[in-house]
Amino acid sequence: MTRPAYYQQQRHDMRAYLPGAPRRVLEVGCGEGGFSAGIQGAAEKWGIEPNAAAAAVAATRLDRVLTGRFDDVTADLPRHYFDLVVCNDVIEHMDDHDRFLRDIQAHMTADGILVGSVPNMRNYKILFDLLFLKDWRYQDSGIMDRTHLRWFTQNALRRSIENAGFRVEILRGMNGSLSPGRAKWAWPRFLFGCLWLAVTLGSARDIISAQFGFRAVRG
Repeated sequence: MTRPAYYQQQRHDMRAYLPGAPRRVLEVGCGEGGFSAGIQGAAEKWGIEPNAAAAAVAATRLDRVLTGRFDDVTADLPRHYFDLVVCNDVIEHMDDHDRFLRDIQAHMTADGILVGSVPNMRNYKILFDLLFLKDWRYQDSGIMDRTHLRWFTQNALRRSIENAGFRVEILRGMNGSLSPGRAKWAWPRFLFGCLWLAVTLGSARDIISAQFGFRAVRG
């Protein structure tokens, strides 16, 4: 299924996670290259993108784009080279995200930074459907995107990043709100979320987030 808008996302919400003045940038799953193209001051911007049409557009914006999945193009990546690697909404699509988190370090500088985002499987809407509707319904986009192979909570994401040898600098929820909306079961989901927050005295605020954004440094 072709989803042009998916590859055109700018992800302005992830700008806050970027370190200052990266020199050489690699974006894994770069789409049409809009995010990396907007990073100011970098001397080189590389991308990896499995969708050939999106990769062709990215090639007009970035210095070099490799077409394929990360495992397919690893041999073409320089070692100990990138001081910033970006993987926005990428690792949930991987067969083995833990291996990626280990392997990517061979292509990063000793103080290289990893920035990315993943969906939050502890979102209150997902939990309501699982607990009360007994349902696990795949969708064309969002948290339950049918192309996702991996699922994360905040603790699971932190564990994967740290077990791979990174030190987490930022990990926080993003892109979510507690509101009823108009969808079917919207009000029961909303009341469930409110009740959970009340019972936990607000300590379970991660259930509001649709995603987690992170920044981690090697070592």
